[in-house]
Amino acid sequence: MLTFFLVSGGSLWLFAEFILSLLEKMQTQEILRLLRLPELGDLGQFFRSLSATTLVSVGALAAILAYWFTHRPKALQPPCNLLMQSEEVEDSGGARRSVIGDGPQLLTHYYDDARTMYQVFRRGLSISGNGPCLGFRKPKQPYQWLSYQEVADRAEFLGSGLLQHNCKPSTDQFIGVFAQNRPEWIIAELACYTYSMVVVPLYDTLGPGAIRYIIRTADISTVVVDKPQKAVLLLEHVERKETPGLKLIIIMEPFEETLKDRGQECGVVIKSMQAVEECGQQNHQAPVPPKPSDLSIVCFTSGTTDFLLGIRRKHLWKFLE
Repeated sequence: MLTFFLVSGGSLWLFAEFILSLLEKMQTQEILRLLRLPELGDLGQFFRSLSATTLVSVGALAAILAYWFTHRPKALQPPCNLLMQSEEVEDSGGARRSVIGDGPQLLTHYYDDARTMYQVFRRGLSISGNGPCLGFRKPKQPYQWLSYQEVADRAEFLGSGLLQHNCKPSTDQFIGVFAQNRPEWIIAELACYTYSMVVVPLYDTLGPGAIRYIIRTADISTVVVDKPQKAVLLLEHVERKETPGLKLIIIMEPFEETLKDRGQECGVVIKSMQAVEECGQQNHQAPVPPKPSDLSIVCFTSGTTDFLLGIRRKHLWKFLE
């Protein structure tokens, strides 16, 4: 006697996939022979010999397969031919452009409601239904997630906290971020976008000379760092009067109170990121979103200026001597 059972959830789709795959790969006679069913001419007599329970099971299986076939996920269609994603621009000497778009004009945005980085995030918040946004984990541990709304709230709190610490909601306000990739980096970046401030990444791969140069050139008064050690490095520059404009350092991770005292001696306020967010939550300011034409981020590279190149040459000549 044939035995049928029903499955649900993800197993249902796997079972249906298996059945359809089996039907595609096997001839009808082979299926009948495998199931030990009679030839098609005797099929009616065969079904009349089955019990009511078995017939109900067969009907349920057929209904499941029919439902899956009509509701199975459809593959997303690419926006263009993946074998021809770009085309040569006429009279450009070989330059190419994306075929996505209405003409040779540069594509400034893909969605009308996502013309700035702030709007891109808000669109994600809307279409995700407050889904998971930023994930992080420790080694050999499962991911933990911050939802879109949690990230949006923290960004507004941090941005409001920056405004309470003499930062301006303007593209003339440059905020340095000196940290490795982590959720707080994105939250700090989004805080700047939420209040029309400009993000300036800092990194020590080019040496301390690059950090001094970026802080001075961008006239940065506030820097967000991940570790206390980086705060110490920035304080050393201030103590040597190399970056006198730096007034506020915000640290993501816990630090000792003695670091605050050291900062106070050279005129730099040391705050935890949590404390700045709490300050912003208590003094929340409405977002001041940027315009599409506003500056968003300034990234310095090893080839940005001859100054940095000169630093490397100087170190190289000392090495050769």
